[in-house]
Amino acid sequence: MAHPRTRVMARRILVTSALPYANGPTHLGHMTEVVQTDIWVRSMKLRGHDCLYVSADDTHGTPIMLKAESEGITPEQLIAQVGAERRRDFADFGIGFDNYHTTHSEENRRLTVRMYRALTAAGHITRRVVRQAYDEKAGMFLPDRYVRGTCPNASCHAPDQFGDSCEVCGTTYTPFDLINPVSVVSGTTPVARESEHIFFKLGDFETMLRKWTRSGSLQSAVANKLDEWFETGLRDWDVSRDAPYFGIEIPDAPGKYFYVWLDAPVGYMASFENLCARSGLDFDDYWGPDSQAELHHFIGKDILYFHSLFWPATLEGAGFRKPTAVHAHGFLTVNGEKMSKSRGTFVTARRYLDLLPPEYFRYFLAAKLGAGLEDIDMNLDEFATRINAELVGKLVNIASRCAGFIHRGHEGRLAAALPDPELYREFVKAADWIVASYESREYAAAVREIMVLADRANLYIDQHKPWVAAKDPARAAEVQAICSQGLNLFRVLMTCLKPVMPIMAERAEDFLGKRVNHLAEIADPLLGTTIKEYQPLATRVDPALVRKLVETPMTTTQEISAEEFARIDLRIARIESAALVEGADRLLQLTVDLGGERRTVFAGIRSSYEPGQLIGRHVVVVANLKPRKLRFGVSQAMVLAASAEGNEALFLLGPDAGATAGMKVS
Repeated sequence: MAHPRTRVMARRILVTSALPYANGPTHLGHMTEVVQTDIWVRSMKLRGHDCLYVSADDTHGTPIMLKAESEGITPEQLIAQVGAERRRDFADFGIGFDNYHTTHSEENRRLTVRMYRALTAAGHITRRVVRQAYDEKAGMFLPDRYVRGTCPNASCHAPDQFGDSCEVCGTTYTPFDLINPVSVVSGTTPVARESEHIFFKLGDFETMLRKWTRSGSLQSAVANKLDEWFETGLRDWDVSRDAPYFGIEIPDAPGKYFYVWLDAPVGYMASFENLCARSGLDFDDYWGPDSQAELHHFIGKDILYFHSLFWPATLEGAGFRKPTAVHAHGFLTVNGEKMSKSRGTFVTARRYLDLLPPEYFRYFLAAKLGAGLEDIDMNLDEFATRINAELVGKLVNIASRCAGFIHRGHEGRLAAALPDPELYREFVKAADWIVASYESREYAAAVREIMVLADRANLYIDQHKPWVAAKDPARAAEVQAICSQGLNLFRVLMTCLKPVMPIMAERAEDFLGKRVNHLAEIADPLLGTTIKEYQPLATRVDPALVRKLVETPMTTTQEISAEEFARIDLRIARIESAALVEGADRLLQLTVDLGGERRTVFAGIRSSYEPGQLIGRHVVVVANLKPRKLRFGVSQAMVLAASAEGNEALFLLGPDAGATAGMKVS
């Protein structure tokens, strides 16, 4: 068969997705971004382009430090644990990174320092004393996002916003601009303290940024939003933080660290440099100012300001190339609501994988994604319906209907010619358009066209009724031809879906006996070759199983028997002493009396209690908890406390008056 088109000129492309923060589990919001990026990368590779995909864990900052302290481990231990879990989650969802790294790396430290020194030498760095939010109760300067309050924008006034930017209107500001600011560490009102900080002069790059943001590198809606920010003026950007801070120390400012948002995007470069060291690629060929390679970033719309203003400006100022494009997307909602633990809509990647195949999520997401900034809703009823009606009822139905006839009487051998080659050519032509739609990020349009073609393939089989012809031995060749046509149409469709469902596509290729590495290869149908026995490529999902993703904590709590509860030794304890723990801002060291027996307990309650408040107080402890070895000592019991969703405040549990140390709670 004649080739329908010539191969396109191969492009060299480097692609990144935003770096997930290493202080919690991977959730479906993370997966939304990496799946979208992975589909784009795979589609580019399918068209023959030299496309590389790198990312990394974002591992620095105060939240990492505080999280590690609350768990009694080092930040390095925390990020290693989260990183290992993250890599497993991404691998199980079929994400094809060419390299996945960490910002807590020598490459990232070296490149960040190199960028800072270049910016300093070019006059883009300045220093001045600033007021900072300081939590007197916790004894620390607060990151902007550890202060919350009402948005100061008069046309917005959205409540419960972070101290650096409003998630509702996009306004950026300082924590002191907030209305009624509150520290999320202690729940107290922060005070102002002065400290010298280091600033990047963003305004030096206004002319360049105005031109770049209108160059086609951004979506029009993003460029329009940036115009509003240009009108309010580009302020100097504070790129330093005071100790204690987990990050990269600034070489000419002892006790100061680079703000995580300076070194995090450098993680893209560091991950690529790490790949270069192992693969022989040339770093400057992709990141040098004269690079002819393409650079594409995929990000959520909440971090637009950093990626479309700060990042290209720092790259320009430090002598690196700017991104070819920054592709922003909306958030993932579940059943129309933001992901929330209290509502049961916070779905971790592992929770999903425990219940459902990963590629069903990939397919559903692709069926909903466009090139805009709109949020993507994962309606669970729609999810089950799409999988059952489209993947099972339409797509794999083609293969399951035809394969049996090829094996019965034909020993699995396809026909030597197609009965309708023009129909096949139409499918191949449509495949070109479908895969091109992935590049423009119109995934939903691509999936719609695939399902239209699946309907046509099923209609072809229905019209020719091989099950009727199979009753007449004289029509055996006709049955073979009809089903060979159907299987070749199915092959085109699975090739179109290969960026979306790579695992299923490879299983389909194994079944059909031939791999597809380049889209051009489907121009020639499979004729006279042998296929394997068909094994189900997709099966129906039970809607009840899908709904389990969002069962509320009340319904997902595992019941225990009275005997199991009796194994937990809850005791009343009297706190005899309490002290701060050096090097741990969240912990207090308690000595408790359990009725003549004394235990040491490390409790993460410093954000809510001062040591002097606790002496003599009666609390409830788990007395038979296995001792836990921390770097500060051994914790020999657990003090029980209550907390509310989204609130850092803790409330110790205590007995009524009259209870004494050692009493058993039952």
